[in-house]
This record gives sequence, structure tokens and C-alpha cells, in this order.
Amino acid sequence: MELNYALVHEWLTPKAKGGSELVVREILQHIEADLYALIDFESVNPDSYLFGREIKTTFLQKFPQALNGVQKYLPLLPIAIEQLDLNHYDVILSSSHAVAKGVLTNPHQLHICYCHTPMRYAWDLTFDYLKGDRQGQGIKGIIARYILHRLRTWDVISANRVDYFIANSHHTAKRIWRCYRRSAQVIYPPVDLDKFGFQPEKDDFYLTISRLVSYKQICLIVKAFNQLKKPLVIIGEGPQLSEIRQLAEPHIQVLGWQPHQVVKKYITRAKAFVYGACEDFGIALVEAQSCGTPVIAYGKGGALETVKDIRNYPKDGTGLFFDVQQPSALINAVETFEQLQTKIHPENCRLQAIKFSPTIFKQSYLKYIEDCYREWKQKL
Repeated sequence: MELNYALVHEWLTPKAKGGSELVVREILQHIEADLYALIDFESVNPDSYLFGREIKTTFLQKFPQALNGVQKYLPLLPIAIEQLDLNHYDVILSSSHAVAKGVLTNPHQLHICYCHTPMRYAWDLTFDYLKGDRQGQGIKGIIARYILHRLRTWDVISANRVDYFIANSHHTAKRIWRCYRRSAQVIYPPVDLDKFGFQPEKDDFYLTISRLVSYKQICLIVKAFNQLKKPLVIIGEGPQLSEIRQLAEPHIQVLGWQPHQVVKKYITRAKAFVYGACEDFGIALVEAQSCGTPVIAYGKGGALETVKDIRNYPKDGTGLFFDVQQPSALINAVETFEQLQTKIHPENCRLQAIKFSPTIFKQSYLKYIEDCYREWKQKL
């Protein structure tokens, strides 16, 4: 029996190029599915693999400034996703980091959700979200807190619409259990291992690539390197760009957004890739290792599953961790790295990255879909 598949994602825009979009792309290479999203500006983007594809969207598509992101319409996201009519499909696949898992289905449809994270601004980043935005103050702040409260309630209810959860890391699986009390199968996302190429020879500078938002902890990295007096290159854009440029001393280059060739030049030649955020998975850390570039990362979240601390793995370590998001902890980590860097071999970094290849994702994902369908049919 040939099954009809629908794949639901949150938003498809030229600026959305993270791990969740890589998962969508990989799924579409192996499963013939109709694609749905809250908004879509990729089907009209000549540079996108989705150019010319029919993609069903919601009423948010026509809202002002939708191209720059629909997060500004946060209270409307649950209502919008519930307007997608998926009744004529056998299997619903959702790729969710916000509301995609909340689509409405019927008892004769199987819904499998690849969850990149429970909605972060509604759960573990709630207080960062409120502190870092003027909307979090005064009467507007009270309204924002009420909206987030309602959003959390809807988020838990919508989790019950999913038959099977997939998590992108064990860290995310724990968060899914904490928020929804649902177990999840861990299938790591696919990482393009050939995106930048392998380069064993390194130059004398450190690198970080990130969106410049508060929870990414770029200011922490800058403060640490201001004291270390070591060369650091920062690539990325975001609301903290001007603040970071003012904070950085002359030996730190803040380049802002850069095209692929420039990113490739730096990530392949960096002495080490530095990362200060707690990520659910952290594709950038794997991409750096695929180039043979070691990683110095905050030792929480998905980093613990993708990086091997040389102090614990003396034969095949690929970097090291710092335990506290404080400049002093990162300073100590960089100084330790300087002492141990000759023991971290670029070839081991590359071998570690291969564990997260698209081939492994394909095999694991397709097998899990097949197993879920078989088990679900037996329950009908």
C-alpha cells in the first residue's frame, strides 16, 4: 500500500538556515511528501532547493513583515497551525521547534514528530525572553507573561496529538519528557560533512559563528578574550551586533554576516571553535569538527553528545568543555586547550563528525518511520 505523506514545518524563509531546515531538506530527499508551513518565502527564492515547489501556508503568509519572521505574531501561531487541513494524508511528519506538532489530525492518521526542541521561549528561555525585550516590562510585561502561560498550556495539549516523538539529542529527549511527559527516540540530525572541507593545518586565531542573541553568550566569549588578549573572529548577525562591536577590543574581529566562502576560510583554519551556549544539539560544533577544527564549548546540552573532552578521551578527544557560563571559566578552558592542543588531532575531529552523517540519519529515520507505522497499525 502506497502511503500519502505530509511534512509540516514552522517557517521557510531565506534567513531560516538552521538544523531544523536541514532535517526538512533531508526528509524530502527520501520521502515523497507534500510540504506545509506557517509561511513560505523559499518557493520563490531562486537560490533555494524549494524554488518552484508547491507549499501550503496559513493566513500568516499575508501578514505585514512575515518575511522577517512570524515570531512577532506569537499568540496567533497555535491558531494558524491548526488551520492546515491534512485530512487526506495517511502519515503526518512534523519538524517542530515551536508549533508544527500542533496540527490537527484524525484517529486514522499517524503523526510522527521530529522535535528539535520544546518551544524555548515558552519554557526554559522564558525569563531571558522577558528580560531582553521591552515587551517584558510594565503592563506589556504582564500581558506577555499571560500569553506565554497560555502558550505553554496549548503546547502541552498539542503534544498529545503526536503518536511518536523523535528528539535530536538525548538532551532534547529529557526536555520533551520534562515538558510533555512523553518519551522520544533519539535520532541525531544530518550534518553536511562536506560543506567546508577537511583542513588539518590551522592558523593562530579562535573563532565563533552564531546568531548574536543573548542566550548564545557571545558577550561572555568577548569578555574572556578581552582578558586573554588572544585573536578571536566572530561571524554572525543579530540584535547584539553593535553591543558586541563596542565591547570587543582591537584584537577581536567582529565581521557580522559573511558569505559561505568567507565562513569556510575561517572555520577550516581556526585553531579552535569556541561556543558558549547550551544547545539542544548544536550543528555548528559538528561542522567545525568535520573541518578538523577542535571545539571549546560550554559543557551542557547537546555539546556533551557531539564533542569528546580530551581530558576524558586522551586517545581521540576533539576539544574540551568549561562548566560555568562565566568569562573566568572560559579563560581557564582556553589556557588548558593551549597546553593540550597538540594531543587533539584533526583526523579524530573529522571521525567524530562522521557519526552525524546524512547517511546515518537516513537509515535511522526511515527505519523508525517504518517501525512506528507497523506498531501503530497493530493498535488500530
